Amino acid sequence: MDGMLSNFDIGKPVLADLLLQIHLGKIQLPDLQRSFCWLDDLIIRLLASISKGWTIGAIMLLENNSPHWVFRPRLVEGVQLENSPIPTYLILDGQQRLTALYMALFSNRPVQLRSKRNYKHSNRWYYIDMEKALDPQVRREQAIVSLNEDRIKAGCGTEGKKIDCSTPEKEYEQNLFPTTSTFQFSKWRQEYCKYWNYAPEKLELIDKFEQEIIKRFEHYQLPVIELMASLPRPAVCQMFENVNTQNSVLTFFDLATACFAADNFSLREDWAEKEQQLKKHRLLHSVRETDFLSCVTLVATYYRRQHAIKTSTPSQKLPAVACGRDEVLNLSVEEYKTFAPRVVVGYEEAVRFLHGQRIVTAEDLPYQIQLVALAAVLAVIGYPQEQVRSKLEQWFWCGACTAFYTSWHEARASRDMLEVPDWLMGNSLVVPSTVREALFDRSFLQRTQRRHGSVYKSISALLRKNGAIDLATGEALSDVNFFNDPIECHHLFPTAYAKRQAIPASQYNCLVNLTPLSQLSNKKIGGKAPNEYLQALVDQGISRSRLDSILRSHLVEPETLWQNDFEMFLISRTENLLKLVSEAMGKTAIGRSFEIELPALLVSYR
Repeated sequence: MDGMLSNFDIGKPVLADLLLQIHLGKIQLPDLQRSFCWLDDLIIRLLASISKGWTIGAIMLLENNSPHWVFRPRLVEGVQLENSPIPTYLILDGQQRLTALYMALFSNRPVQLRSKRNYKHSNRWYYIDMEKALDPQVRREQAIVSLNEDRIKAGCGTEGKKIDCSTPEKEYEQNLFPTTSTFQFSKWRQEYCKYWNYAPEKLELIDKFEQEIIKRFEHYQLPVIELMASLPRPAVCQMFENVNTQNSVLTFFDLATACFAADNFSLREDWAEKEQQLKKHRLLHSVRETDFLSCVTLVATYYRRQHAIKTSTPSQKLPAVACGRDEVLNLSVEEYKTFAPRVVVGYEEAVRFLHGQRIVTAEDLPYQIQLVALAAVLAVIGYPQEQVRSKLEQWFWCGACTAFYTSWHEARASRDMLEVPDWLMGNSLVVPSTVREALFDRSFLQRTQRRHGSVYKSISALLRKNGAIDLATGEALSDVNFFNDPIECHHLFPTAYAKRQAIPASQYNCLVNLTPLSQLSNKKIGGKAPNEYLQALVDQGISRSRLDSILRSHLVEPETLWQNDFEMFLISRTENLLKLVSEAMGKTAIGRSFEIELPALLVSYR
């Protein structure tokens, strides 16, 4: 417990002192924080809560003198200093609340916020209606007035009158107190009393307002958690992620951007250039900045380990090859500059390799994270020659067809990066675990029903690679896909027909009954019985022999469709698909993994 408590302190400073530290630049923001983006109603609620002495939650600050990390600081929005000092603390949690309070109470300038209706930026001044604030029958939020930059609001206020606070005298006239004078209350009070010629009822009002409202602001304390500078950078970033409450989740790319900025390197600008280069390829349209940074980290940690091996570092002390959040946040700017260009090349080599596997668009990819691992491997070994290419294909299909990258995918990518390059380059005879552990049995085909899942995408690509031809156009599906015509997943025994025959959904929706076809083919098949849509194609001019050849390119025995024999279709196509996948994975179909267990699954549907 003592070790935990030594990492932070808890205090309750007065709000005015915190805002003064912000005003002097002693408390700033780390550059990883996003811009102030609160709406008008949130600020009114915040001011109302403090005016009643209610808690608004804790603030988290970070000491800014760490030997472990450096964040580039920036002033809290609304602070204007000619020379920004080195801050004592950085705000990790509470940016929106502290920024709103600083601008509304301390800056003597309007609050810069977004409109709730159109999200455009606007300037607002906040006033407290003294009489309403002291009326127990009025909700405190209703006593706080928000005015545009000109401090005039038409058709509002008591009895629908216009509110005009464009001069101090008009503020006094309407008993509207500007929140920017909260911590200089005595001066405003003096001018207010003078304006009303010290009328007793006005003196009573201002006295009561000071005691019940202003004193709450002056004595308000905020619970503040102060994180010690001894915390390592990953711990600081983890804490920031934990407390981040923006609608858009902060990624490790955002955190790394802030860390790199301290070394005068704009990660975001560099990524924008590399993204433009990568997205010249259709296959890479879905590559995100986090994917790219993970890939760079895989390569960097691989070479860290290789260097440690060459310097005879004991095996138990070798650095890990990984791409988790901690490893990404420990990536140095120099490592990024060194390996990012190689990763771009790795991604481009991956496009070429996957084109040979008939995967040409981002939608064709079984797993995005496996593309990260593939690009990292190719960044290390270069484009593979024939003997290496066949091993790389085996690794790829073992990972893609077996759903290895579905869960714990970062760990899988890290392990592959550790094992695959050395195996491909002949530096290790140990077969990578992704290849060694891969098993694909018929249950994958018979129980999987996700037509957009990784197993279907893998089988669809293997069918294209095997020469599958489109029913309606007679073109190779790989050509249809390359020219960006829509390829859809369709039932060979259509759903409507299967329902009419009382075939269970678990059977007609399984992967064995699905195949990739063009949009035109889908329309021609419709919900007809197989022999009906096949005969319709023959009637339109496709010869029976040509049609049977097209069906065989999808690993379908033609007679099973012509006879509407769902049982024999399922048996034969399961065998054919199983053989296709096992050959791609370099696995021999032996043992129960590849045995057929149809009696419990099927009955005859004719």
